[in-house]
Amino acid sequence: MSIENTAVKTVYFSIAGNTSLAIIKGLAGFFGNSFALIADAIESTSDIFSSLLVLFGIKYANRPADKNHPYGHGKAEPLVTFLVVGFLIASAAIIAYQSIKNIRTPHHLPESYTLFILGAIILWKEISYRFVIRRSKQTKSTSLKADAWHHRSDAITSVAAFIGILIALIMGEGYESADDWAALCASGIILYNSYLIFRPALSEIMDEHLYDDLINEVRIFSKKVDGVVDTEKCYIRKTGMKYYVDLHVIVDSNITVRHGHEIAHNLKDSLMADLPQLGNVLIHIEPEIHS
Repeated sequence: MSIENTAVKTVYFSIAGNTSLAIIKGLAGFFGNSFALIADAIESTSDIFSSLLVLFGIKYANRPADKNHPYGHGKAEPLVTFLVVGFLIASAAIIAYQSIKNIRTPHHLPESYTLFILGAIILWKEISYRFVIRRSKQTKSTSLKADAWHHRSDAITSVAAFIGILIALIMGEGYESADDWAALCASGIILYNSYLIFRPALSEIMDEHLYDDLINEVRIFSKKVDGVVDTEKCYIRKTGMKYYVDLHVIVDSNITVRHGHEIAHNLKDSLMADLPQLGNVLIHIEPEIHS
């Protein structure tokens, strides 16, 4: 299975899971008198739309290069990640606003059965996070990583809700707003996770130098190709799920231009075969300087 298909199927998994949980949380929160659960439902609903954005971003980013986009469409993926972060921030703001409003408004204690629902939700969301984050590492997808952190932030808000409801039920009358405080704390956690998701996507857009391990691999594989004496400059930038390499290689200064051209082509073919995560390799030939 290609990394693109792996990423798409992972997003479908997220959409199905978030849709089911949004319905379960919303119903449990409404009938169980728990705004923390309703806040959870709000975040899960935003997760559905953000997962749809991720799906669009992955599919668009993997469109082949064309006349207007000779480097492909990979930059669409981090741009979509920015939109996903926007959804997270919006949901955090809504949760915080409603939490403060509920804290100031008297209401009934949550129902005890909401704890069992939350326990199951926490377990499922953590499993979902681990599944999606593993797929994001396999595909090198920043938007899939953002989707994984949606699952983790959902698990965190559910833990906060669980603690808040537990406090309210144990302490009884006068502590009805404990789960609202928990939802307010969860909104802060969501904002922090938004930054964690935003930062790598920004690095990708800005072509920040982050790929030392891959650069070392490129250098090692390059030296195995006949005619390559050594490597000099090596720059790598990430576009979508692929990495693009600008590499300077040193060859014997006495060979012909044709021979140098053949070495460059052989090196490119070798790197593309040995390192399938590479989208393209641009090679510049440097003559070996004899002292």
